[in-house]
Amino acid sequence: MKDLKHIYDLEALLQESYNDLVRQAKEQNEIVIGSTCSLIPEPLLNLPGCFSVRLRAPRTGSMEMGTYYMTSIMCEACRAILERAIEGGYQFLDCMLTPDSCAQMNRCVENMEHLKLCGKEGFFVTYADVPMKSDETALGHYVRQMRQYVLEPLARHFNIDTSEEALSKAVELHNRVGRLLHAIGDFRREENPRITGYEFAVLCLATYCCPKQPLIPLLEETLAELADRRPDQSTPYRARVVLAGSEIDDPELIRMIEEAGALVVADRFCLGSFPGREEIRLREGEDVLTGICRHYMEGGQCPRFMNTEKIRERHRYMDSLVRRFHADGIIYQQIKFCDYWGYERAYASRVMREEFGYPVLSIDRPYAVGNAGQLRTRVQAFVESMEIKRMKRQ
Repeated sequence: MKDLKHIYDLEALLQESYNDLVRQAKEQNEIVIGSTCSLIPEPLLNLPGCFSVRLRAPRTGSMEMGTYYMTSIMCEACRAILERAIEGGYQFLDCMLTPDSCAQMNRCVENMEHLKLCGKEGFFVTYADVPMKSDETALGHYVRQMRQYVLEPLARHFNIDTSEEALSKAVELHNRVGRLLHAIGDFRREENPRITGYEFAVLCLATYCCPKQPLIPLLEETLAELADRRPDQSTPYRARVVLAGSEIDDPELIRMIEEAGALVVADRFCLGSFPGREEIRLREGEDVLTGICRHYMEGGQCPRFMNTEKIRERHRYMDSLVRRFHADGIIYQQIKFCDYWGYERAYASRVMREEFGYPVLSIDRPYAVGNAGQLRTRVQAFVESMEIKRMKRQ
C-alpha cells in the first residue's frame, strides 16, 4: 500500500517526549502536564490553556540508574521513565498530576520529585487516590479527589479555567479526537484492511503524547486519505489478533507482531483506542466533572478495578472486540514485573481460552522490544497454531 501522508511526521514526533508540537505549544505559553495513567481523566488535563503529555522513554537503552533507585524487580517501564528523568528528559514539564494507582509508578514519580529531576521553577506533583471498585460511593470519592488534586491545583498555580464551560470544551475536544480515531480504526474490520495495526498505533499514540488540537487536521486528512486507499491484493498476514495488556508506548512491538504474520486489528491496552478513545457521554442534569469521572470509572477496563463484576466485564469486553473485528485470536502481553497485568494476564488468558474458546498467546515482555527475537518466535508459532486449527475446521 502507498504510505500514509503524515505517517513519517508522526513517527518523528514519537521519537522524543519534548517533540515539535509540544515545543510549539510551550512557545505559546501553554502549560504542559506530565501524565502517568489514564485514571486521571484526560479532559481534566486538556483544559483551555494546558495539555497533557504521557510520560514515555522512547529509544530506551540502559536503565542502570533507574534500577539503582528502584531495584531490578520493579516494572521496567517505571525504571526506564526514571532513567529518562535522570537524563533530563522531562525538564519541559510544568507539573505532574498523578493517580495513586500503581505503586511502582508512584515510586518512580516520588523519586523524580525527591531528586528534583524536573527543575522548572514552580514545578509540583500531586497524588490523587482513585477507586478500585465501580459504584456510587467510589464515584463520589473519585470526583472529590479529581477536584482537590487536579482542578484546584491547576486553577491555583496556573489560573486555568476549570468551570463547567471549560470542562465541556475539553470533553468536546476529547470526543472529536476519539471519533476520528475510531473512524480510522474501523477500517481494520475489513477482510483485507487498508490500514495496518502499526500505522494505527502511531496515529493513536501521538494523541497521548502531543497537544491534541494540532493533530486534528492530520487525523482528518488521514481519514479522507484512507477512504480512497486501496490495500494490496495479497495480504502478508496469516491471522488477525486483538492485542491486550499493559501500556504499549512504542509501536515497534506492533510492527514486530505484524512482521511475524499477525495483523493487530484491535488495541485493548493502555495507550490504545479501546477504551481510551471511546466517546464520553454526559448525563443530562449531572455536572460535567461527575460525568467525566463516571465515564472513566464505569467504562474503564483497567485491572485495578478488582470487583468481580468488573473482572467479568473485562472478559465480555474482550469477547466483543474479537467478534467486532473478526479476530482469530488474542495476544495478552505485560511489561515485566507489572503487578496488575501479571494477575490479569494469567487469569484472563485462561478464561478467554477455556470459557470463550479463543486461541490465546500469553507473554511477558521487556519494555524495549527492539531485539526481542524470542518474542518474535513465539508470535510466529502462535500464528502457525491458529492456521492449523483453521485448516482442521475446514
